[in-house]
Amino acid sequence: MADGSAANADKVPRTERGRRTLRAILDAAAGEFGARGFHDASIGGITRAAGVAAGTFYTYFDSKDAVFRALVADLSARVRDHVAPAIRAAPDQIAAERAGLAGFIAFVRAHKEIYRIIDEAEFVDPDSFREHYATTAERIAQRLAVAAQRGEVRGDVSEVHAWAIMGMNVFLGLRYGVWDDDRAVEDIGDTVADFLAHGLAPTTTRP
Repeated sequence: MADGSAANADKVPRTERGRRTLRAILDAAAGEFGARGFHDASIGGITRAAGVAAGTFYTYFDSKDAVFRALVADLSARVRDHVAPAIRAAPDQIAAERAGLAGFIAFVRAHKEIYRIIDEAEFVDPDSFREHYATTAERIAQRLAVAAQRGEVRGDVSEVHAWAIMGMNVFLGLRYGVWDDDRAVEDIGDTVADFLAHGLAPTTTRP
C-alpha cells in the first residue's frame, strides 16, 4: 500500500510527508504484529517504533484493528508489486510462474513476519484474510487464462489450477523463506517450473 490506499478512506495522506509517515507507521506495525502477535501488540509499540506521536497515529487509523487490516492489505499489495515486473518480463507463462515464485520467496526472506500476520488475519479479520488469498488466486487465474489463449498452457486451466499454484507457493515460501533459506531461490524456481511443465511424469516419458 505504497499510496496509502489501505488507510481509512478519509485519512489518506495527500502530501509526500504524509505518505512517508503512513509508510513508517505500517512498517512499524509489521514489526510489532510480527514480533508480538495481534493481541500482545500495542499502538504504543507501533508509535514508538515509527517515531511518531499517538495523535499522529490516529490521524491515519482509528484503532489497532484498523491498522492491522490496513497492514494485511499493504503486505498483499507489496508482494504483488514486488513480483509483477518479473512476471511481466517473462517470455512465457511457465517462466512467469517461476519468476513469481522466486520473487515471492525473496520477499518473504526479507519480511518473514508476513506469515504470522496473514495467519492471524484468519481470526482477527477474516474478511482481510479471505481477500488476501482470493485476489492472489484471481490474478494467477487471469494470467493462466491469457496464457491458455496464447497456447502456452493447457486450454482447460481453471480456478483450481490457480489455487493449486498459489498453495504451492505459500508452502514453499514457508519452508524456504521463513523456516530456512538453505536452498537457492533459482534452484527452487527451476524445480517448480519443471513441475508445472511436466507434472510428476517420469523423465523417460516426457516429450
